[in-house]
Amino acid sequence: MSAGEEAARGDEGAGGGAGAVRAPARRFWSVRRVPAFLVAAVVLGAAGVLLYDVAAVRAHRPAMGWRRRLARELATRPLEDAWIVACAGVAVVVGVWLVVLAVTPGLRSVLPMRRDRADLRAGIDRRAAALVLRDRAMEVAGVQSVRVGVGRRRVRVRAQSHFRDLDDVRADVDAVIAEGVRKLGLAHEPGVSVRVNRPVKR
Repeated sequence: MSAGEEAARGDEGAGGGAGAVRAPARRFWSVRRVPAFLVAAVVLGAAGVLLYDVAAVRAHRPAMGWRRRLARELATRPLEDAWIVACAGVAVVVGVWLVVLAVTPGLRSVLPMRRDRADLRAGIDRRAAALVLRDRAMEVAGVQSVRVGVGRRRVRVRAQSHFRDLDDVRADVDAVIAEGVRKLGLAHEPGVSVRVNRPVKR
């Protein structure tokens, strides 16, 4: 391949990259194995016991005691009975919990990163992002200690400075953290909140 052909291919690749549409970055969905296992186990166990009892009745055997008692209690207890209301409340709470688990992504500890390709997704753990930003803030002159909390919408930095003017340290830390957030490549860059004070004298 000649140098001219290589340059032409390079220009085509650059043009394709510039014209590529950035794919939307959404939150990662949690597998939620434990809730799914618990629900499946309860449903399977209840269905198995009920199916066995129905088959036993069809085979001209008496129904299980719990089923007869349950039918008798449901037939005789009024709807405003405390046990009926309590069981209904528990069922509603469990149902709402399952619906919330089904319609929310979960994995709040993973922040999605920008997607330059539709077939590639990446994310960064909040604690890892906080550690990276903390290391950058510790490089600022005058900073003695730093605590960084990374959320979905805001990065909160609490620093202690043992020398230099607090306003100068705050400005430097703000600039360093803002640059660090940009370099993380997050899909939705959070805002930055910086607070700097003097260490407590003992």
